[in-house]
Amino acid sequence: MAVDAGSVSEMTWRDPKRYLWLLGLLVPLFPFVAWGLVAATGLGVFWWTGPIVLYGIIPIVDLTAGKDSANPPLSAVAWLEQDRYYRWCTFLYLPLQYAGLVTGSWLLAHGGLSVVDKLGLTFSIGVVAGIAINTAHELGHKKESVERWLSKIALAQTLYGHFFIEHNRGHHVRVATPEDPASARLGESFYRFLPRTVLGSLQSGWELEKTRLRRGNKRVWSLRNDVINAWVMSLVLFGALVAAFGPGVLPYLLLQAVFGFCLLEVVNYIEHYGLLRQRTASGRYERCEPRHSWNSDNVTSNVLLYHLQRHSDHHANPTRRYQALRHFDQAPEMPTGYAGMIILAYVPPLWRRVMDDRLLSHYGGDVTMANIQPAKRSTVLARYGAAA
Repeated sequence: MAVDAGSVSEMTWRDPKRYLWLLGLLVPLFPFVAWGLVAATGLGVFWWTGPIVLYGIIPIVDLTAGKDSANPPLSAVAWLEQDRYYRWCTFLYLPLQYAGLVTGSWLLAHGGLSVVDKLGLTFSIGVVAGIAINTAHELGHKKESVERWLSKIALAQTLYGHFFIEHNRGHHVRVATPEDPASARLGESFYRFLPRTVLGSLQSGWELEKTRLRRGNKRVWSLRNDVINAWVMSLVLFGALVAAFGPGVLPYLLLQAVFGFCLLEVVNYIEHYGLLRQRTASGRYERCEPRHSWNSDNVTSNVLLYHLQRHSDHHANPTRRYQALRHFDQAPEMPTGYAGMIILAYVPPLWRRVMDDRLLSHYGGDVTMANIQPAKRSTVLARYGAAA
């Protein structure tokens, strides 16, 4: 039910999801839940709790619980954003994240697990790490220095500290354009997108920092470089874990990191697939609007991901806090939440069957308005009867 901004004030409106945001803190508990379930049942399958919940339970609950398209009244947004309760909902993710990482590392080293069980636990830790990047995303957009440093700490587990630079100063500038490595193109599978976005984002983050430092007459190769100091944090973290639990944990630490940042990148894939900002008369790209991001109002994933799925408002208002993000009718809507869409992205024929026609409909049948994979351009245009 949409809320009329003119009829409700900040004094009478109450956030119906206020305490639901605490459910996001269940995610970093996955390693502990896995350990407890295995101890209670003796079933090793529960070491895979993270993937089971991500790929099995959440998509079903998303479809069952349905959508919530209600917006906070505009008169309540300032009040909502200054309420520090919502910040603590994200702050508390980090100590739980690292408690799970340390406990998981101990179990990998001394828990007497088989290789299969270790892999299950590793992927459960990786789910926590991947969703921690979303927590870092929320914190990294804020102006307070403590939140920005917490963002870097959350990213250390996945060796993805450069995301802090590239996302804020690269992706948000180039989003929904061919120049953005984190914007997927029509006809591009996730598996072609993945190396392009991983390498392109790394290169972009480094170039952005190099430009910033040279502009201030500072050395690039120094701890002033936010890419370097973020990587140092990861090296210190991994070095401490190896020192504490032995070199045998290192392959599993690296695997959880790769799985974690790949989870981020599949989300990047679905968020802007095929969407394109058009050129204006001046030759510049038009301002980023809600129509340039795919949205989902499925309430379960939104609560667990701090409203990440209200991505259209996020790109229109990058510093707006998650609890105040709004639904826009003009934003293209995905058929389900991110968890279900991730599964579709892993199977390109299913993804294309679900999303390509939905994208075409968004552009009123004019496929030339989409961001098309260059290698597939002639094929895509021919399929939809458009002139090259």
